[in-house]
Amino acid sequence: MGLIQAVTGSIGGALADQWKDFYTVPDGLPATAALFAAVPRGTNAGRGSNTRGSSNIITNGSKIVVPEGYGLLLFQDGAITGFAAEPGGYEWRSDDLNSKSIFSGDGIVDALVKQSWERFKFGGQPGSQQAAFFVSLKELADNRFGTQSEIYWDDGFLGTQVGAVTRGSYTLKIVDPILFVKNFVPARYLQVGEVFDFTDMDNAAASQLFNEVVGSLAPAFSLYTNDPGKGNRITKLQQDSVGFAKSLSAAVENAYQWKSDRGLVIAKTAIVSIEYDANTRELLKTVQRADALAGARGNSNLQASIAQGMQSAGENTGAAGIMGLGMASGMMGGIGSLQQPVAPPAAAADDPIAKLKKAKEMLDLGLISQADYDAAKAKALGL
Repeated sequence: MGLIQAVTGSIGGALADQWKDFYTVPDGLPATAALFAAVPRGTNAGRGSNTRGSSNIITNGSKIVVPEGYGLLLFQDGAITGFAAEPGGYEWRSDDLNSKSIFSGDGIVDALVKQSWERFKFGGQPGSQQAAFFVSLKELADNRFGTQSEIYWDDGFLGTQVGAVTRGSYTLKIVDPILFVKNFVPARYLQVGEVFDFTDMDNAAASQLFNEVVGSLAPAFSLYTNDPGKGNRITKLQQDSVGFAKSLSAAVENAYQWKSDRGLVIAKTAIVSIEYDANTRELLKTVQRADALAGARGNSNLQASIAQGMQSAGENTGAAGIMGLGMASGMMGGIGSLQQPVAPPAAAADDPIAKLKKAKEMLDLGLISQADYDAAKAKALGL
């Protein structure tokens, strides 16, 4: 009725030598291959019951080797009749009561595949002839993305809309092979000799994924930069490939249901470049200046700037310039407690210079006579 698990664990040359004739992964596959037909290896020499030797068609007695990082899918008349994700050796038997259809292993694949199996499982007892395909369960790299013009998103830290041109790459992972084949893979790839490769430029399905990723970049940037747990900083994007991958995966799932409908997730990202537009670059400069003026470092920077300003004022305008700069720095003293508190100045009424200045202003305005001014001057100077 299905597969019998003959050997489990690591697959090496000893198993192949033991069986001689078996089906497994073909040679020369690109690292980005996602789905392809199983191929026969070795010769039967009369030892097994599978004597047909048809490519990827298994019958009673067929031996199948599932290497690490791959899953085995069995088909009959276009319907999935079995799946195995546990590495090891299997034997196909349609008449054995101990045979099973699902060996999904542990982890995320196990739970998701069991749900899909209950939803799509083959109706009735499987026939004796099955087609075998392998699906990659590894991270599939070199899936690239890029924008030709700026994309824009609302940034929580900068408090405004920012824009950038960006490019990079991501790795894909097939977490539910049944959903992946049922809902996404075109029928042309379920044939011997065809390889479904996400990086194939002639693969229309892969091109659709590229367009959906590009369409999800702005929401992904927004999710990342507005997440307080990530510091709300767009400048951290290129340093946090896993964190941004989660944001991008969430964005494509929200818009296109990659995981729930297609069994796909984005595992990691690598942002090669982000070129911000002119307005965003100016905003980032402002943020950098604000960061430089924050805390103890900012206190030192500002005190040094004030000292340099006082030196320049003294060189250019003498004591008056220094007095003016001193008043300005005094006004800034309350910001960040950058200056030590000082004693309040003496009241103007007790200051002889202030009294004399006031008397001179009154003389100029004709409010007092020259004699009155001379008397006030003598009093102020203690003469």
